[in-house]
Amino acid sequence: MRELSLPGRAKPYVMAHRGNRVLCPENTLSAFLKAFEEGADILETDLHLSADGVFMCIHDATVDRTTNGKGAVNSLTLDELKQLSASYNFKGFENERIPTLAETAGILPPGVALALELKTDRFLEEEVCRRLVAELRSSGILERSLMLSFSLPRLQAVKAVDPSIPIGWITMSQLTPNPLPEVLGPFWPGVFLNPFFVRRAHQRGQLVCPLDPTPDRRLWYYKLLNCDALVTDNPGATLEVLKRISFK
Repeated sequence: MRELSLPGRAKPYVMAHRGNRVLCPENTLSAFLKAFEEGADILETDLHLSADGVFMCIHDATVDRTTNGKGAVNSLTLDELKQLSASYNFKGFENERIPTLAETAGILPPGVALALELKTDRFLEEEVCRRLVAELRSSGILERSLMLSFSLPRLQAVKAVDPSIPIGWITMSQLTPNPLPEVLGPFWPGVFLNPFFVRRAHQRGQLVCPLDPTPDRRLWYYKLLNCDALVTDNPGATLEVLKRISFK
C-alpha cells in the first residue's frame, strides 16, 4: 500500500475540486492552471470514457450542462467531444475544450497530486483499469495519483490491477470510518456528528478529506480535528482563510 504523501507540503492539503471552478469553467485546463497558480496541493477531476475509449475529464455523464453540445459522453468520440466549447457560460473561455486525462497529466506541476473520481461502471472492467494505470504510469504521475469514487467496487477494481494505488471512498452517510480505503471522504455533516471520526481514521493510518467543496466557514473545525486534506471549489480563497487560522 502506498500512502498519499506530498513531501514539502504542509497539511491540510488543499484539493482543487474540478480546478478553480469559481473563477474558471470547471474541469478545463484553465481551471486546473488557475488552481496550480494559487497553490493547490492536489488537483481533483472526474473521469468518463469517450465512445472510442479515451479518458475524458468531465463530471457529468452528458455534455449538456457544461458545454454547448448535447449527448452522453460515452456516445461521442474524442473528435466530436473536442468540437464542443466547455466554457460553461463563462465569458472569455469559449475556446476551452473538455481535456483528456493525458492533457491534464501533461500540465500537472511537480509535487502536485492528481485525484481522479471514477464516474462510470466502465471502471469495473479490468481492461479499462489496466489502461488507466498504464496511462498514469507512462505519464510519470502514477506515484502521485489517487483514485476516488462513491463506488467501492470501482475502487477495488483499480486496486486489483495495482494494489499500490491509494483509493479514497466518498460517502454521504457513513458516520464511522470504513477500514478498507487509504483516504476517507465523508460528507461534512458526518464529521460534525462524529467528532471522533478523524481520530479513529488516523489510528488506522487513514487520511480524511471531508466532502465539502465550499469549506471556508468550517475550516477552523477541520483544522482543529487535524483533517488531512480539504476539497474546495476556490483553492485561492481557501488558502487565504487557512493562513489566518491559528490555535496558538
